[in-house]
Amino acid sequence: MAITLIDEASAVGARCVKACEIIGISERTFRRWRSDISLTDKRQTPAPRAYEHALTEEEKEHILIVSNLPEYKSLPPTQIVPKLADLGVYIASESSFYRVLKAHNQLHRRGREQSHPKHNKPQPLVATGPNRVWSWDITYLPSDVRGQFYRLYLIMDVYSRFIVGWEVHLNETAEHASVLINKTCMKHKVRKKQLVLHSDNGSPMKGATMLSTLQKLGIMPSFSRPSVSDDNPYSEAMFRTLKYSPAYPSKPFSSLDEARNWVHSFTAWYNNEHCHSGIKFVTPVQRHNGEDKAILEQRTAAYEAAKAANPARWKGRKIRNWEHENEVWLNPPKEKTAEQESLKQVA
Repeated sequence: MAITLIDEASAVGARCVKACEIIGISERTFRRWRSDISLTDKRQTPAPRAYEHALTEEEKEHILIVSNLPEYKSLPPTQIVPKLADLGVYIASESSFYRVLKAHNQLHRRGREQSHPKHNKPQPLVATGPNRVWSWDITYLPSDVRGQFYRLYLIMDVYSRFIVGWEVHLNETAEHASVLINKTCMKHKVRKKQLVLHSDNGSPMKGATMLSTLQKLGIMPSFSRPSVSDDNPYSEAMFRTLKYSPAYPSKPFSSLDEARNWVHSFTAWYNNEHCHSGIKFVTPVQRHNGEDKAILEQRTAAYEAAKAANPARWKGRKIRNWEHENEVWLNPPKEKTAEQESLKQVA
């Protein structure tokens, strides 16, 4: 077949070397194939080796019979082999038991223990504007009492990274979360069936009071998989920014009011002054209010003017990508992730 394809390509004017490269062979191999009459594979393959110490079919059958006896059917090989040794019986090693059981489709959880349930990845969510997808979580703030922490409830807009609501309490309850989401929706005039609220699987997030509030407000809940922090990346990144900012106190908070005052000042700085890397280094309030488009256009014009004034500095390359992004994905599908990575490399 390869010879036929190369001949057809050569007949219409293609070079033989290039045709061979596409097929994946060298031109010398092609010439050898053309001169060969039989065209059979003459490579020597090793004959299957026989091992004297390998288990016989009778021994494999014995392993299956023993493993399914009433006293052993609920035990793994690591338990069966020592018990047989206590009786003065040796059939094979644990690994041999495992191989035989696997070959006969019997290598399952033995006993009443159930396998861990498989949790599907959360449904991909895309935010095309503010107040479409919110993400929220709870983090600890240290107090000056050993072993006691304040809880920061924080809700952010996925599209703009704008902190839309927060509260600090002494404990974690679904009631606190319900009050916060209710107040935040009233503040930002969120209508029914407008918003998706994403969170992890903590008890305040899935409490009956919280779910009842979401249903009353017409908000669709979305939850991360258990013990998978990457399913809620925006809130996790927000808390890292909060705790690693230069203004974060070096000593624990002495009171609840002190913690609330500090979070209030941090929120004002974050929303109004912090140039966020995930939204092309504009502030969250600029992105939330739609002012970032004009800002990014102005940056593009400044870069174009600089390139026109000194084109040698760019060496034929494009200017920095300041284009406005209309979509922000939460738990994107694989094809969208691959597309985003390719765009980053181009930028």
